[in-house]
Amino acid sequence: MRRQRSTKIVATLGPSSASRERIEALFEAGADVFRFNFSHGSHEDHAARFAIVREIEKARGRPIGTLLDLQGPKLRIGAFAAGKVVLEPGRPFRLDLDPTPGDASRVQLPHPEILSVLAPGAELLLDDGKIRLRVEAADPSAAQTVVIAGGPLSDRKGVNVPGVVLPIPALTEKDRRDLAFGMELGFDWVALSFVQRPDDVAEAKRLVAGRAAVMAKIEKPSAVERLEEIVDLADAIMIARGDLGVELPPERVPGLQKKIVRVAREAGKPVVVATQMLESMIANPAPTRAEASDVATAVYDGADAVMLSAESASGAYPVEAVAMMDRIVAQVERDELYRVYLDAFHASARQTSADAITQAAAQVAHTLNSACIVTYTTSGATALRAARERPDHPILGLITRMPTARKLTIAWGIHPVYTEDAHDLDEMVQKARHFARSEGFASPGHSIVITAGLPFGTPGATNLLRVAWVT
Repeated sequence: MRRQRSTKIVATLGPSSASRERIEALFEAGADVFRFNFSHGSHEDHAARFAIVREIEKARGRPIGTLLDLQGPKLRIGAFAAGKVVLEPGRPFRLDLDPTPGDASRVQLPHPEILSVLAPGAELLLDDGKIRLRVEAADPSAAQTVVIAGGPLSDRKGVNVPGVVLPIPALTEKDRRDLAFGMELGFDWVALSFVQRPDDVAEAKRLVAGRAAVMAKIEKPSAVERLEEIVDLADAIMIARGDLGVELPPERVPGLQKKIVRVAREAGKPVVVATQMLESMIANPAPTRAEASDVATAVYDGADAVMLSAESASGAYPVEAVAMMDRIVAQVERDELYRVYLDAFHASARQTSADAITQAAAQVAHTLNSACIVTYTTSGATALRAARERPDHPILGLITRMPTARKLTIAWGIHPVYTEDAHDLDEMVQKARHFARSEGFASPGHSIVITAGLPFGTPGATNLLRVAWVT
């Protein structure tokens, strides 16, 4: 099954998409990668859905990517005696370590690591930013604040501390258990939540130990400040606009989205745009026009993938949401302005044979109007370099390791096919011709452009460019 688009779709699985029939329908509708949100659901739930995805993959003969999204350090207040209070602007409100149920004057904040770094003037955001508090005084046991923006506040709502790097790890004990479980199952990607510093990514990669690729979620201002370092360490980036939009003014998020996409593209790392893309389709069969434009913007910018969260996990129209996203992406990529926007930025070529070959392959394919660019790859590096060029012809990735084929399902323009490696140049050309025909890219008489590394099976050694004709 060949997708008629280059930008990939990530769909989150959940209660609305738990059955074999529903997951298969999501795949049919356009999902390339399935996200498993470990903030919700049991290990048993995730294992059952994971097994279904692998069954569908085997039945369809096409690699399907899986993404384990770790919960990360969720910071929450304690409980209230009445279950809910109303905070009035201008009134004092105390946050402390006392587990006694709170009231309109105080509540527990069971995170001494937050209290230890607060200073007068700092802001605390509660319940996704609906409640705003300004710190007047703080010590390691309590913080006295004044309510800046008030309203109703109920038990265990989330806490954000913008502008402060918190002395907490990105991986909690729950995350470590979930990660160990996910590595046993065989997930392809691990998404790391609430990254603050490059060290967070390094720690995750140490624990993953090469068994999966690591995706850093950019949702903290501190991560934006060290973006280039984080992109350099991570295997991919997710722009998690939910928390990013809570901790930063909403008007800054669109520009940051474009910046993050460009930095990731420059580095040749896949970048996923996520959160609230078709939010209204949780309850409605069609999106708003603004949501359609939002998805389109990410596609025009050259993002590798766009993601659905609650729309496919718990909404009333999960399959329709994926189908709608597929339609929007395909329509944008047919637009005559798409290439204009995409070509407005080109990643800088490094002085390596691999970059020279892949850049030349894109130009040769354009000049000859070839059916596709065929990349032979073991580690995925050759195919990702080809995708970094954003060529105007599709990329057929012939991949000798199934884990690599699954990983590349998230990357722009790559149609991954799992196959054994070629033993010599003649076999390489024959395989390329065969799969170009069988996967629906080429017919007899079409040219194809082939890139590979010699000797065969050497990861990252792209040093060969060949033009062949399909017979």
